Amino acid sequence: MSAAAHFTVFDTCFSDERLRRHIDSHAGRAERLHVVALAPHLLPGWHRMLRDDGVTVDLLSASLADAVPELSLRIDALHLDGVSGQGEGWARQLARMCVPGARLAGDSLTPAQVRALGEAGFRFDESQRGAVYMSRKPQPLQAPARERRAVVIGAGLAGSAACERLVARGWDVTLVERHPLPASEASGNLAGIFMPLLSRDDNIPTRLTRAAYLFALRYWDYLGNGFMGQRCGVLQVARDAAHARVQREIAETWNYPADFARWLERDEAAGLLGFSAAEGAWLFPHAGWARPSSVCEAMLARCGDRLARRFGTGSVSIRRDGGEWLVLDAAGAVVAQAPTLVLASGAGALEMEQTAQLPLDRVRGQVTHLDAKTVPNLPFVLCREAYMTPAVEGVVSTGATYDDIADPLLLPSSHHENIRKARSLLGDPELASDAPLAGRVGFRCIPPDRLPLIGPLPDYGAPQRMERLRDVPRHEGLFGLLGYASRGLIWAPYAAEALAAMLEGEPVPLENKLARAVDPARFMLAGRKRHS
Repeated sequence: MSAAAHFTVFDTCFSDERLRRHIDSHAGRAERLHVVALAPHLLPGWHRMLRDDGVTVDLLSASLADAVPELSLRIDALHLDGVSGQGEGWARQLARMCVPGARLAGDSLTPAQVRALGEAGFRFDESQRGAVYMSRKPQPLQAPARERRAVVIGAGLAGSAACERLVARGWDVTLVERHPLPASEASGNLAGIFMPLLSRDDNIPTRLTRAAYLFALRYWDYLGNGFMGQRCGVLQVARDAAHARVQREIAETWNYPADFARWLERDEAAGLLGFSAAEGAWLFPHAGWARPSSVCEAMLARCGDRLARRFGTGSVSIRRDGGEWLVLDAAGAVVAQAPTLVLASGAGALEMEQTAQLPLDRVRGQVTHLDAKTVPNLPFVLCREAYMTPAVEGVVSTGATYDDIADPLLLPSSHHENIRKARSLLGDPELASDAPLAGRVGFRCIPPDRLPLIGPLPDYGAPQRMERLRDVPRHEGLFGLLGYASRGLIWAPYAAEALAAMLEGEPVPLENKLARAVDPARFMLAGRKRHS
């Protein structure tokens, strides 16, 4: 194995001690080491953990039979332990992910499992005390990019995270931004909130948001938390009695760990609020608020001299020429070029000829800023149909509207809508009656299904509609990180990590079902809802 390989270890019985053994046994065999392990005791789904020593640990909370069909991995070493009660139907799918010569160690395998692994292509070596070797060729995964050079367009949360995650893998990146400063559009609010999403059926948006939320918390620790924000908790109040009944069912069904989400009945919620909470509330203890611009700066600062900034360019266009993407300013001059181009400019992608048909809406959001002296001093973020932050430098942010208009100016009608919702949230009909109103307008980028676009962008020049994602033609070297709606703080790090892993040929921290759900080409498939 070459020193530049990405060595993946798959383990079905994770422990800190076993992780240390894996790292020690494979040290020096790879530039980057990935350890993938099953950990059924965690919240369902994929949990990625970054380490400063180059080791990436992925924990999957699922049974082996459920996890294997949802994986796309390149496995170099495999340890099976404690799987005697999990059948053997997973053996062939697992074998397809193993590289030639992959080493497998198994403890307590049943005769049926041993037979299934042999039929799947493993050759057993009794002298190695259960170790076996994979001899047949696996199905190939996406190859890494030929050159580690990229241009990223957009210096908001999406683009800043993309730069950091690519630079962390040794890429040289040029960041192009139409404004003189980063986070000048949707990422420019004084305070954005971050929190998970819950549902009775643990659906795709819930699973994706949970994975992104948990990754963001760990990622910010990895960055060193060098930005403005607080994990002060978010209290999400039930809308009405019917909504509260559904939330109780969710709490009973999933029995979430208290440090992730806790349902509070009326009296307990009121005790935190200091006033009535008629129907109860969810408490997310580690959720909170952050200033997006400071998060962008923290991510960009981490890039060092591998990042070149091209700010204040104004509107740009893109063109593929000679195996590279050229970014051109309004006068046609080349601003930047590289074999790989990442569009992270939100609805700005609709201004590009290649991506003008992407199903993205530009939705106006106005936030109202209130003098902290005129509103109750909340120790946490409070939300229902709208949100209200704690005081940040003397300002409480509340909102934000969802307006189907293009006016970038502050509108009194939007302020009044925000104030009305804040009064309902706090149970105070006189809130901010005479307070001077300030605020900010931003435009969210929203796809029809409210899920982000992560990955290679489709070529809309192809006239026919396809049945399968793998058949959709793509623009060579053109990728998107788009459509984050109101969840940019948590989706940006996770989506950037997923895209960087795709480009490097590493394990992508998305279950296959979730990967299909965020594929930018999904709207080109027959039968999918189209943008009107």
